[in-house]
Amino acid sequence: MRLFRILRTMRTALKALLRNPMRAALTSLGIIIGVAAVIIMMEIGKGSSAAIQRTIANMGANNLLVQPGTAASGGVSFGAGTVMTLTPDDSEAILKECPAVLSAAPLVRARTQVIYGNRNWVPMFIYGTTPEYLVVREWTAMAQGDMFTDSEIRNASKICVLGQTLVRELFDGASPLGKEVRVQNVSFKVVGVLSKKGANMMGMDQDDILIAPWTTIKYRVTGSSATTGNQSVSAANTTSGVNSLNKLYPNAQLNLYPAPSATQQADTPLPVRFTNVDQILTAARSSTEIPLAMRQITQILRERHRLHSYESDDFNIRDMTEMSKTLSSTSTLMTNLLLSVALISLIVGGVGIMNIMLVSVTERTREIGLRMAVGARGRDILRQFLVEAVVMCLAGGAIGILLGQGFSKLITAMLHWPTETSIAAIVSSVVVSASVGIIFGFYPAWKASRLDPIEALRYE
Repeated sequence: MRLFRILRTMRTALKALLRNPMRAALTSLGIIIGVAAVIIMMEIGKGSSAAIQRTIANMGANNLLVQPGTAASGGVSFGAGTVMTLTPDDSEAILKECPAVLSAAPLVRARTQVIYGNRNWVPMFIYGTTPEYLVVREWTAMAQGDMFTDSEIRNASKICVLGQTLVRELFDGASPLGKEVRVQNVSFKVVGVLSKKGANMMGMDQDDILIAPWTTIKYRVTGSSATTGNQSVSAANTTSGVNSLNKLYPNAQLNLYPAPSATQQADTPLPVRFTNVDQILTAARSSTEIPLAMRQITQILRERHRLHSYESDDFNIRDMTEMSKTLSSTSTLMTNLLLSVALISLIVGGVGIMNIMLVSVTERTREIGLRMAVGARGRDILRQFLVEAVVMCLAGGAIGILLGQGFSKLITAMLHWPTETSIAAIVSSVVVSASVGIIFGFYPAWKASRLDPIEALRYE
């Protein structure tokens, strides 16, 4: 019986709306425009936010830099990165065993002159690394040629990939593919050219770069080998500061086995147990997973380096906090702006519905009085007008969603603005449309249900 009464009320409400379809359409127009505007702005905003995230991620917002620890002797600290603790195997372990890490690449750095013909240039970055470096930096697009492979890294092949700035300075617009450049008197064949990336947030030219296999840079350019001495810092520091005149006179005390001189130590460095790298560059899967990635990397490296719980880390992890904060504040600002505009649009549409419904109550006073005289209760009248308001809002919301989707695709096609479909915006538009109908339709419906039947029948 109750269900039958509800169905009868809904049928009556629909008949009342169809008696004046133009007024119902105009009443829904405010909701149509409001919902369409919300859909368009939400999709443009989501597309723009995604584009901003890609841009900031392209600058390295989700990158984590793992550096070696600090060496110390006699109470004197030599600074970060002065002890050999990171290996290429650490990079592979981070990539395999850290779910929050998208990619990882070992880095061996150098700073020297690059020569081609009668031209020379000192690039800002000379990196020995793996192909994963381009994945970490989201730089996989190549302007010319291809990236070197893992087999070429194992063979320490003398090949390299150049950035756009280095190509411009050395080749003056000509294609560098197949040509050879010299780095520390080592000839490198150019196999690829990176796409243009521009400056980073610090203003440094990211295109001023040479990338080669890390084995080639380490063993051929920087002068290191698999048997590099594990002196206080590194053998490279020893060779750069040899002075055979430091001890002109031997010690008075004679040893059975004389200590090697500084020159002998530089010429015959002591072997080490592993091949180290300068840094490991990793990328978290998203900016929100950076803290989790840092915890996972710390756990993996402590296990691999066999550090006890009472021992401090022999490595440091640096994140791009400033860029992450920029991303978070930008997304929050855009979200708040869109919510404010959506609220204003829907309030305007709701006020329009309330206004028309009040007019409708006044015009249909005799109809209301007649229905109440033949047995309709106040709650039936209330339900009827609420159904009318909700139906108009839902119909307006559905049309607004279709128009919003259409205009969003049109904007993308004509203006090439980034847009992205937002399921949450569509669902919330339906919910908000029904809520607006109930909230703004309640007062007119309540007013209609409170009419006195006798007074309503007398109304002219």
